[in-house]
Amino acid sequence: MRWVRNDILRKHGIIPEKPPSPTPIIEEAIIKARDQAHENRLEDKDLDQLDELEDDEDSEFLKQYRKKRMAELSDISRTSVFNQVYPLQKPDYSREVTDASTKSFVLVHLTSSLGTNVESQLLTELWREMARKFGDIKFCEMRGDMCIEGYPDKNTPTILVYRDGDIKRQIVTLRELAGTKTGIRDLQRLLIDVGALEGNDSRLLHAAPSSQSSSFPSRKTMPAPNSAEDDDEWA
Repeated sequence: MRWVRNDILRKHGIIPEKPPSPTPIIEEAIIKARDQAHENRLEDKDLDQLDELEDDEDSEFLKQYRKKRMAELSDISRTSVFNQVYPLQKPDYSREVTDASTKSFVLVHLTSSLGTNVESQLLTELWREMARKFGDIKFCEMRGDMCIEGYPDKNTPTILVYRDGDIKRQIVTLRELAGTKTGIRDLQRLLIDVGALEGNDSRLLHAAPSSQSSSFPSRKTMPAPNSAEDDDEWA
């Protein structure tokens, strides 16, 4: 029989050994996914929804989980001091952005000077929603050419992420996210990627991930508004 001949050929090293069956690996992955889903089953629940689960969950576990969630909400409320988009003027940039980033993450949206830049208009709307949702992070906005003289409009919108007085990440146009399809989840992933949010933050929208990678490529560091670097390099 053919399978007997193949075994003889393998024994003598004429043909390679059979590859291991993928079934155990697949089964292990399924079990792991089920366990993780069970562990995270309460992550998206608010306090009222947790109350409704009293008959379905262990009462002591639910009590401890509710206590943990209330502590998280209390901490979020205590640190949510911004909750709006801050318009910037160049003389105030150092104080409002660079200095402020020593206390919290600061994100700056350099906007287009034109009313026809769809990505910039989209990011302005998303910026407002993100600022309301994540009040412990400072969201700012300023026209690109007012921030850096000669900054090309084709590079807008630009996102600058500041922490501890430095630019930690720079996103030039929304092509690095999802283009004109960029949404709240894409910006959330950016915040997680730079360390501004934890992946288990209860404020996050949880859904099917975007097709984009969770890690965003970095670009050449942009000079600060008062930098003496030649503005022509951004043309």
